[in-house]
Amino acid sequence: MTQPFRPRARWAALAAAGVVAASLTAMAPANAAEPGDLAGSDLYLNPYSTTLEAAQSLSGQARADAQLLGSIPSANWFTSGTAAEVQADVDEVVSDAAAKGQMPVLVAYNLPFRDCAQYSAGGAADTAEYNAWIDGFAAGIGDRAATIVLEPDGLGIIPWNTDINGNAEWCQPAELDPATAASNRYAQLNHAVDAFAALAATSVYLDGTHSGWLGVGDISNRLILGGVEKADGFFLNASNYVQTERLQKYGQWVSDCIYLSQNSWFEPSYCGSQYYPANPDDFSTWGLTDATYDKAFADTGLTRDPAAQAHFVIDTSRNGQGPWTAPAGAYPDPEVWCNPPGRGAGEVPTTTTGNALIDAYLWIKVPGESDGKCYRGTGGPLDPARGIEDPAAGQWFPEQARELVALSNPPLAPLTCDVKVNGTRVGKGFIAALVVQNKGTETVHPWTLSWTFEGDQKVTKVVGGSYSQVGADVTVTGTKLLPKLAPGKKSAVVVTGRGEANAPWLFYLNGKACTSS
Repeated sequence: MTQPFRPRARWAALAAAGVVAASLTAMAPANAAEPGDLAGSDLYLNPYSTTLEAAQSLSGQARADAQLLGSIPSANWFTSGTAAEVQADVDEVVSDAAAKGQMPVLVAYNLPFRDCAQYSAGGAADTAEYNAWIDGFAAGIGDRAATIVLEPDGLGIIPWNTDINGNAEWCQPAELDPATAASNRYAQLNHAVDAFAALAATSVYLDGTHSGWLGVGDISNRLILGGVEKADGFFLNASNYVQTERLQKYGQWVSDCIYLSQNSWFEPSYCGSQYYPANPDDFSTWGLTDATYDKAFADTGLTRDPAAQAHFVIDTSRNGQGPWTAPAGAYPDPEVWCNPPGRGAGEVPTTTTGNALIDAYLWIKVPGESDGKCYRGTGGPLDPARGIEDPAAGQWFPEQARELVALSNPPLAPLTCDVKVNGTRVGKGFIAALVVQNKGTETVHPWTLSWTFEGDQKVTKVVGGSYSQVGADVTVTGTKLLPKLAPGKKSAVVVTGRGEANAPWLFYLNGKACTSS
């Protein structure tokens, strides 16, 4: 994974190509989120996300794919740096989101020995460094609204852990003390939950894995040890591919299991799961596990209470086609989780789910970013399932992005406008010609073009339209002589301004994102 900030492109640098990419937030007024409440809030789209950054070096279909995916809110990952550095980076994202009245989704991904030093190796050196980093992260949020996805795989892969059935797990790094490694992981996560829960307007979710991985009792036990009672709940399917319908049931069972275990004589080991009495491969049998929870509530005298139970969110960024099944015997280790071919994006992010326990469907994993260099048990360097060398973890993967868009379910509609920019540096400012085309099927009347600058740039004049600017947000409206933009038609304005000649990465036509070509 990568940090969310990189050097920006410049108007002048793009002038030679006659093309600008842009990154903006829609200028339509947003509904401010209730403090600390993810459900029902408007999700923040980072105008300088890693997805939109990737688009800057691409062309043609690959560029359009990145811009389409970048026009949909994804989580913002924070993966390294000092406490001071992460505080500054988090503050930048949260400040922009707060100004727009939107909810930023922030992924904290810096645990010591994260991913058991595999494809996404890295993280803090030890507990003290991690706790300081978390404290800096929390300071960057302050009293503003934010949703924290706390450490993907943090409870799924625990160094020197013994599962609920007494089995020693595979992650056994020689550098760590087997006697303390697992308890240290729980201490680290509890510190993070405490730090974020103490803030005025945050929601925090712990790793709940997914229904193709840990059984319900095992992950429920880990969540309890990780401090879920102090958090808002857990997240499912981060960076994975499991179908939403399965995750809905799995999440309900985990929430029920935690509630039963914390409020009665019931124990996590008693909890039914996708493995029993259900058959994990036959979804039609999952009602058998539903029935075990109905009985457990009756036996304990408890009643389900969505207001009191742990809530959850689901990562739908890549689950539109479900998991990949590798050809039998084709690879020594199929690594079905690692850049599987033929996958599609799932439901677009929303905080209106119709389920009292599900606070949101989110794009936690940034769709289009690689899971790592997948060798599937071979010596590499090629991914034998694809016949190419996969990018490193967190780097943009154009071939995968194309699949995610083409095979999305529900389908992702292409962007219906395009902007071309010819810009240059002039003294202490810039001048840029913007040509906007309506590629949709309906006339836009009146039309407005909007974007967000990256810093303190100031528009001073627009020829061909009127303009307004509030902070970094700019809106240009077509003139009275040319107020309509019919399908296929173009219009042009010339923008002059002061400040750095840094180009935005995405434009919006009447609140709908545009490609740049």
